[in-house]
Amino acid sequence: MSATTERFEDETAERREAEALDAYSRVVVDVAERVAPSVANLRVMRRGRGGQVPAGAGSAVALSPDGFLLTSAHVVAGPSRAATGPGQTAGSNRTGRATFVDGRELSWRVVGVDRLSDLAVLRADGDSLTAAVLGEAEKLRVGQLVVAIGNPNGFAGSVTAGVVSALGRSLPARAGRTVRHIDNVIQTDAALNPGNSGGALVDSSARVIGINTAVAGVGLGLAVPINAATRQIVSALMRDGRVRRAWIGIAAGPRPLPPHARVRVGRAAGVEIIEVSAGSPAQRGGLRGEDLIIELGGQPIERVDDVQRLMTHEAIGRSIPIRVLRGDRWLDLEVSPVELVE
Repeated sequence: MSATTERFEDETAERREAEALDAYSRVVVDVAERVAPSVANLRVMRRGRGGQVPAGAGSAVALSPDGFLLTSAHVVAGPSRAATGPGQTAGSNRTGRATFVDGRELSWRVVGVDRLSDLAVLRADGDSLTAAVLGEAEKLRVGQLVVAIGNPNGFAGSVTAGVVSALGRSLPARAGRTVRHIDNVIQTDAALNPGNSGGALVDSSARVIGINTAVAGVGLGLAVPINAATRQIVSALMRDGRVRRAWIGIAAGPRPLPPHARVRVGRAAGVEIIEVSAGSPAQRGGLRGEDLIIELGGQPIERVDDVQRLMTHEAIGRSIPIRVLRGDRWLDLEVSPVELVE
């Protein structure tokens, strides 16, 4: 190979790399410009003996032009042991200010908190907000570009980019003595820092597909997904200020079905039980770890979302049939969900 040919190939490779980097930058810049106006910097205050005192900071995402904001429950709720009286919701003694990139600063109050999904809805005293467009986390793929927008360490409108590094993770959430796993959590290597909690995780089409919730280590961030289950939670918080849900007491994750099961049910995946809580309806119903849930309440189960969608307040106290695959055995059992309370 001649020196001229080598030089030509090197220049071609460099040009391709530059074009790829430029395309990547254009996507990130476009997403940031479209979504940053929807992300607020939260300052959280609580009532103390001496009046209002600082209680933390974080981020929030505008849900509607008339002031509804979505954030992480742990940003605004305070300690889970804090008591609430009649007509109060967890974190109802928290208020604060929401600052947007256009310079507006609005006071807000807590509308509803759900610690078991780590989501909370606020209402800002303002209108004409730039509402974010919510996406669908179920369509994400590992390796897909995502952008995190928030206010780490108080720096408003900060943007980091990375990829979806894993899907289907579970994150424990606690409310009082109740522990529930937030399923299908998104793992990303987009840099997250204190203050990012409650901010937006966004896809390349500028749709919010997650609410940043935790920093699990260097280069490892977690986000609560925006999907059918979390949309129901957000709607309940906006409407009622709380979420009533049924509970059977399992931690679960997606798993491909073995070939013989695929042929029998005509589906490729089920939900594997990872853990069964002691004394739970699942344990009383005979479920075990490593069982594969095939059907629940007569509905096909392929994803954890399919289970969570059925755990509504209507299921509380009902006897629900559940079909599982245990090794090579097909079992038809029943569970009677109870209300999940803090």
